[in-house]
Amino acid sequence: MWSIGVAVYFVAVIFRTSLGVAGLDAVDRFHVNAAALSAFSILQLLVYAGMQVPVGLLVDRLGTKKVLVLGTTLFTVGQLAFALSPSYGMALAARALLGCGDAMTFIAVLRLGSRWFPARRGPLVAQLAGLIGMSGNLVATVVIARLLHSVGWTAAFAGSSLAGVLVLALVLLFLKDHPEGYEVPSAPHHGAAYVRRQIVAAWREPGTRLGLWVHFTTQFPAMQFLLLWGLPFLVEAQGLTRAGAGDLLTLVVISNMVIGLIYGQIVARHHAARMPLALGTVAATAAIWAVTLGYPGERVPTGLLVLLCTVLGACGPASMLGFDFARPANPPERLGTASGIVNMGGFIASMTTLLVVGVLLDATGDDYRVAFSVIFVLEALGLSQILRLRGRAARRERERVVVSRVATGRKPVHR
Repeated sequence: MWSIGVAVYFVAVIFRTSLGVAGLDAVDRFHVNAAALSAFSILQLLVYAGMQVPVGLLVDRLGTKKVLVLGTTLFTVGQLAFALSPSYGMALAARALLGCGDAMTFIAVLRLGSRWFPARRGPLVAQLAGLIGMSGNLVATVVIARLLHSVGWTAAFAGSSLAGVLVLALVLLFLKDHPEGYEVPSAPHHGAAYVRRQIVAAWREPGTRLGLWVHFTTQFPAMQFLLLWGLPFLVEAQGLTRAGAGDLLTLVVISNMVIGLIYGQIVARHHAARMPLALGTVAATAAIWAVTLGYPGERVPTGLLVLLCTVLGACGPASMLGFDFARPANPPERLGTASGIVNMGGFIASMTTLLVVGVLLDATGDDYRVAFSVIFVLEALGLSQILRLRGRAARRERERVVVSRVATGRKPVHR
């Protein structure tokens, strides 16, 4: 069951990141500048981020299967429409539709994992879902990039939309929300009152807010690189060929997959490792970007670019830790809403970075050193919020553990 849900997420990530390898082709096809090019990804992420809380509420109310059917339909139609769009405006609308469908996948997959696996496997299952989704990024980097140059824009994007049709059929025919006899009782639905109650209750938990800021601070440095600006930076600023740049983007994805397995295993065994891993990833990311952007030569050595892409691979797994702060802070019937709030963080940061980088590139004559400096501003903002909330969230989580043990008749454990 879980593998079907993850297959949907895998295809959604292929569609989401396919523009990252087609950025330069899009400039030629639609005759746009850097800011207009960034609007594709910004609009897609704006829709994605804006949909997270509504999607979380839908998952809590309707269940996984119905939400995944709707999401798969929308992102498949969006990918096909993008392939056939003759104008910039229609292509923007297609990416918005794709973003709407994409927004419905990950939260539903997290809910599916929580229903089909025991709670102690939660961190590892979430990291595995992220890892498999990241492999979709690898497909976009390797396969779609080659298709673009062999069969052209329309055939490449239209052909890839068939993958959406396939996973939609799998969901309709085989997916079940939960094992027999393990249905989560839903709260009575009273329209707007239910929505407010779910959102307010989830937001009041310090663990939910901490999860949002962890996701915000860790995800965006790699997301903006993979989604849009990595390829132009490596080709235009660093003088690499498209093939060489594609290899480095692939390295980010491979590093993400390896580090995701490591982080998942560590957190599954040592729950207290969540915060050191998150803070360590933020520090490493800031340091490697500082060295790269501050390098005195006109072009950065290849070895440093390899190190940059390897470190960026930790951003995705670190962002998944945000859900590990929200999960124990919320009951099962509110988990979708809380996960939606957390998932907004990284995509808001990514959307902001995509926009600001594009504007600064146009304003400075494609000076990537200045444009990428926005990364440090957002990391500083996110880090300040993490440090502010971490003590409160830890105390609240310990209280919930004690209450849970008392309720089940087990001896409280004090750490």
